[in-house]
This record gives sequence, structure tokens and C-alpha cells, in this order.
Amino acid sequence: MKIKKLFVSAAAFASAALLLAGCSSNGSENTSTDNEVTVWAWDETFNIEAVNQAKEVYNDEDVEVEVVTMSQDDIVQKLNTALASGNTDGLPNIVLIEDYRIQGYLTSYPDAFADLSDIVNEEDFASYKFAVNKVDDKIYGVPFDSGITANFYRTDLFEKAGYTEEDVNNLTWDDYIQASRDIKEKTGKKITEVNPSDLGRVRMIMQEAGEWYTAEDGKTVTIKDNKSLKYGLELFAALLKEDLVEQTSDWNAGVTAVQSGAVASSPIGAWYSSTIQGAEDQSGKWKVAPIPSLPEGMQAAQASSLGGAGWYVIKGVSGEENAKDFLQKTFAANEELMGTLAEKIGLVSTMLSATDQPAYQEASEFYSGQKVFEDFSAWTADIPEVNYGDQTYAIESVVAEALHRIINGEDTDTVLADTQKQVEAQLAN
Repeated sequence: MKIKKLFVSAAAFASAALLLAGCSSNGSENTSTDNEVTVWAWDETFNIEAVNQAKEVYNDEDVEVEVVTMSQDDIVQKLNTALASGNTDGLPNIVLIEDYRIQGYLTSYPDAFADLSDIVNEEDFASYKFAVNKVDDKIYGVPFDSGITANFYRTDLFEKAGYTEEDVNNLTWDDYIQASRDIKEKTGKKITEVNPSDLGRVRMIMQEAGEWYTAEDGKTVTIKDNKSLKYGLELFAALLKEDLVEQTSDWNAGVTAVQSGAVASSPIGAWYSSTIQGAEDQSGKWKVAPIPSLPEGMQAAQASSLGGAGWYVIKGVSGEENAKDFLQKTFAANEELMGTLAEKIGLVSTMLSATDQPAYQEASEFYSGQKVFEDFSAWTADIPEVNYGDQTYAIESVVAEALHRIINGEDTDTVLADTQKQVEAQLAN
């Protein structure tokens, strides 16, 4: 199995389908002029709507902001082609880039992106974002959405299995396995939905431990002796082997499992909230808890991230200063905009002061009166900083096979040692 060394397609990893749901493309390209700012992003109902709301806030009659919708895969392909050739013709001023991908761009094309240190105050945002959008002391991205994870759970099903709200708020991952057994026995339901080819939740556990597939340098592969990776793989192997989870094969199947009432919880990114609320008949039956905790000595914080992105300015495209001005007056500093986006698209902002906005203080009827945005924001501030490096998806295409081997009964240490060698060899090619 040959790994592409840079920016493997998100289609190779099923969790990317979660992050990119709703993508569309109008197939157009734009070359900006001095009084025009062009923005590329994906997802009409989330990222694109965020830019449109930002346009209303910016409202500069001398600058026209044009928003172009395309899938993230198309954005990746167009950026790779253009940046590799050194030709910025047809590129936008501003592009949304996923956190898992940006270090690859910044290290491979160090002169392609504008330094935004003068418009982004690092103290204003969740610190974990700067483990991915900085090189040395320079900030290249405006942090956008939080990928803060949470354990969305059905209060009625957990209660039938003998668990109180306090119990769920203090679960360990080992407790989660026992809760899975209890829920299956008492209610006939599964604890959650799992795509066996999707390592998103294993990745979530690694960041909870402050670890990744690579060391702090983002390059040295650390699979063999990675305690949290081993723990996460064995955890989900156990859930799958004991038939405690609803196995799914794609995004739509996962949505169906949640909205049909087949599962009792979903530990996942906060961006999944709108999907859960799509089951209107379940209003008042859900609450949100922190993700379960790791064994003693392994955990960096009881918080993690899954997904998220930032806004980046491409150098050499006419209108660069206007692009920076647009970002400075909107996503980099405008608290009111963050409140509007919380109301309109369910954005959990990484801007720390967003918690002062009324939307963050409102109780949710769907979530049994819980102030979920307030909780999401508090947990976001605790997310451990992790350098994702530039090969996350490439590495995961190999590690996914490791999970299947562990499910089939192979020794985990042996599997991870083999995987380490395989990844190192293929990344060296």
C-alpha cells in the first residue's frame, strides 16, 4: 500500500466524511483585484454561511467579498497544484484549511501564506490552535471553529441502565465499556455508532493524552510506544468484538443510528450537535457531558478536539491587504459575530471571549435545559496542544489496518511495532 507523502485525500479516511458533510462545489475560480477579496471554503450551511455573516459585519463599500463554495477535496487539489507550480493565478485571497492539513502546507510552501501575527492576538483564542497554525513565532492562520469533543448522551437510556447525570459526567473510558454492557442488557440499545474504518475517536483519545502519531516535532513517528494509541485501539476493538456498538459504514448510516434512537450516546465533535438535534422527537432526552477520562497518568486534560479549521491568506494574490483587513475586523476580533454564528450555525468559537455573548448563556430546550455552548467553550480552553504534523491522513491509512488486526486477536504491541516500521518506510519514500 503506497502512501502519498503529502495531503492524502480525506476520502481515504472515513471521519473526513463527518467533517466535510454537506460539501458542494460550483466549480468556479476567481482571480482577485485590489478592491476584491475572494474566499474559498466548503459547506454551505456552516463555513459559507459564516463568511456571508462576516460580510454583513464588514460592510466595506470599497471592498467586494466574493465567496466561492467547493468541496474540501477540490480545494486541496487546487492548492496543491498551484502552490507546487508557484503560480497563484486563480487562487483566492482567503482559504479555509482544516487543522489536520495546515502544517503540511506551511512546511512545504513556507512562502505561500501571509504572516497574520499583526492581526491575531494569540491570547484571545484557545491555545491548542497555535500548535497547528504557527511556524516558529509567526501566526499564519485566524482560528475558526472549535473541534471540542463531548459525550452527547440520551438521559432516558442511561437512567434505565442505572446511571445518573453525575455518573455520566464522571465516566472513565473503562466505565464507558461497562456502561455499554449495561445499556445493551437493560435497554437493548448500543452505546454508540462506530465505523471500524474511522479512527476519529482513537485520534480524540490521543489528543486527550497530549499525544499524536508523531512526536512534538510533527515528524518523528511514535506509533510503537504510544500508550494512548494502544489504549484507544484496544478500547474500540473491545467494543466491536463484544458487539456493544452499532457498526456503520458511512456518514449517513451514522446519522441514521443516532436519529433513529438506536444508540445511547455519541462521543464526537461539538459540530455534530446539529445532526443530533435533527431528531426533533428526542428533544429533552439528550444532554452533553465531558468525554470520558483516561487512566491515571495518561491524561493531559479531560478534553480533546476532532476537526476544526482556520482562515489563511495566500501571498501574491492581488488584494492581500484587504483580505487581512477583512479577517481582522471579523473572525480575528469580532465577539458579536461569534455570538451571531453560535445562534445561526451552531458555531463553537475558539475565541475565548465569545462566552460573553448571550447565545452562550442560553439554556437549550433540546438538551434538557443545559447551557451547552457555555460548557463547550469551557472545555475548549482545556484542549491539549498537539502538533498534528503534515502526514496525519497518510499515517491513518496504515493504522486503520492495525485496528482490524487487533480485532482479529493479534497482539497489540506486535501490531504497533509492525505498523511503526511500515509507516517509517513508506514516509521515507
